Amino acid sequence: MQDALSEPLDLKAIRSRISELEEVYRSFNDEDMVSSDSDKLMIDSALQPEFQSRVDQVLSGLSDVSFLGISDLDAYLEHLREELTAAEADSAKITSEIEAINRTNLQDSSQLERDLEELKCSLDRISSEDLPQAYDGARPAYSLHEDYQSNSLQTDHDEKFEIMKLENQIVEITAMLKSLQDLDSSVKRFDALEQIENTFSVLEVIEIDGNCINLSVRTDFLKLEDVLCKQRIDDISELSEVVHNVLIEASSETMELKNVEIFPNDLFIGDIIGDANSSSHSFTHGSLPGTSSLLQWFIMKLLDRIRDCNLRRLVATSASKSRHSFEYLDRDETIKAHLVGGVDAFIKVPSGWPLTSSPLKLTSLQSSNQLKEISSSILCKIQEAANSLDSRIRHQLLSFADEIEQEVLSKSAAGTPP
Repeated sequence: MQDALSEPLDLKAIRSRISELEEVYRSFNDEDMVSSDSDKLMIDSALQPEFQSRVDQVLSGLSDVSFLGISDLDAYLEHLREELTAAEADSAKITSEIEAINRTNLQDSSQLERDLEELKCSLDRISSEDLPQAYDGARPAYSLHEDYQSNSLQTDHDEKFEIMKLENQIVEITAMLKSLQDLDSSVKRFDALEQIENTFSVLEVIEIDGNCINLSVRTDFLKLEDVLCKQRIDDISELSEVVHNVLIEASSETMELKNVEIFPNDLFIGDIIGDANSSSHSFTHGSLPGTSSLLQWFIMKLLDRIRDCNLRRLVATSASKSRHSFEYLDRDETIKAHLVGGVDAFIKVPSGWPLTSSPLKLTSLQSSNQLKEISSSILCKIQEAANSLDSRIRHQLLSFADEIEQEVLSKSAAGTPP
């Protein structure tokens, strides 16, 4: 202890250590850096062998569904519901853990900020007393025993102890900062894994060769039974999964998309590719990501497009078994309904439909008989009436088509019939 008290004090070095701690604390709370780290963690986690093995296990369990008999489907669907319930329980538990970690993180972060301020105030107080034994890098160090062996020795010892306390506080704050970083990493990993499981549940990474990624995307309609039933598609026993293979080539430095190919090439993805390429040069739109997460953003949008397009085609095909016929135009995100009487109704599909409860919207009508074109005044009345219907009717394709047909007949009766 005596040797420690005899050592010279370097206030400049202590200030430097405090500044380093403050810089680490600021970087720890930097939103751009946190977002970048989170994006990198999500992509890294998605490519981990453990996660890929888990995805393969889920997909292998679905590969034999098409060979099941009708009597076995109920049991299989019940098994899927049980797994879904268990997954939701796990997700709720993880969410609770994340909330607890966030509370601890916030409390410790506030305490760390207060301790840093207290440490700086203590150092400023000691510096203001102009202690001869505490130099600031501009003058030689003086030994406590060489210069002060008078009755002020006890006072000097007290100040030495104060400096040692400051150094101990620095050690404690450093340990607390490390703990905060560990907590933050845990939160990021929980969030990343949960998002990956939700987003990549139908995605299989076939191969990663340099800057090229080969993906297989499966759309399993058995998982969407409730959604299909709302569209009056009750029999799903004959439904099969749809598989798309996607080849993505990206820049090794910026992850900018260089080439994207999809097989079969039966859906439009040019707009997503265009948005991704434009966002790599300009990030002024909040909905578009930074370069580090560009590939992740593109894959998520691609999965949404494949899922939505396959679902909408299935709904249109199934609805065509009625007295109407339908076709989905994916480039325009529009359903063309061929109604009785030679009238075609163009119905705009909202984002996320049919998974979301957003209603469909009638945009225009055309008659196959050029001599019986619908007048603009009648068209406006039909559109206004159809788009004013209850949202539940407009969400269900067949019901909406039936109502449009009734509006065409009733509104045309007073004018020129189509």
